[in-house]
Amino acid sequence: MGNLLAGKNILVMGVRNKWSIAWGIVNAAINEGANIIITYQGEREKKGASELGADSIFQCDISSDQDIDNLFAAIKEKYGTIHGVVHSIAHANTEDLQNDFIYTSREGFAHAMDVSAYSLVAVSRRAKEIMTEGGSIITLTYMGSEKVFPGYNVMGVAKAALEASVRYLASDLGPSGIKVNAISAGPIKTLSAKGVKNFGSILDTVEEKAPLRRNVTTEDVGKTALYLLSDLSSGVTGEIIHVDSGYHIMGI
Repeated sequence: MGNLLAGKNILVMGVRNKWSIAWGIVNAAINEGANIIITYQGEREKKGASELGADSIFQCDISSDQDIDNLFAAIKEKYGTIHGVVHSIAHANTEDLQNDFIYTSREGFAHAMDVSAYSLVAVSRRAKEIMTEGGSIITLTYMGSEKVFPGYNVMGVAKAALEASVRYLASDLGPSGIKVNAISAGPIKTLSAKGVKNFGSILDTVEEKAPLRRNVTTEDVGKTALYLLSDLSSGVTGEIIHVDSGYHIMGI
């Protein structure tokens, strides 16, 4: 047990099950002494969240402003302040991932942008009010925002919007001592990733060509999140931190 985050209240949004990236971040943060607050979407996710030993668990529909307001009011009442937020939330309709991007529906485009990108803006605005001692906000992205990955489709566009939001939020929140960064995690076999067509071939390609000859793990991402949540990264904000097995080296 370490003490990098001892006494820090960290909100983690998007824990689904033991294969999720957020799960790896929670484990890493708990091992460094953090008080973890978890949100879940529905009853299916609640079971996974309750297994992690979090200090508190709250339900929150990220597409509802009222739910977000209620969440932060409850956190303020119990904790007074928070020191970190991990936003690990994204969603697109299955048909918009399975079909070519050109066939994305208007409703599907709006849904993916709302849940995957705008939700970070909505959460950051509320977090600012109770992040009175400064802190760190982290979101999760993927290189599909920069290059075309067949099957990623509208989610790639949403992640591009998410990354632009990180930079603008970093500028807005910097004067309050709040850092905003994204981790580009590379392909990881999560429940959400199963919705990406031919995802297995992406995993195989990375394992074959990456400098370390392996895929990224949730533990890798958890360690990177610790750095961004701790005081070690005091000068890092508005950045996309790549933990993606050398995509840039490979040029794919």
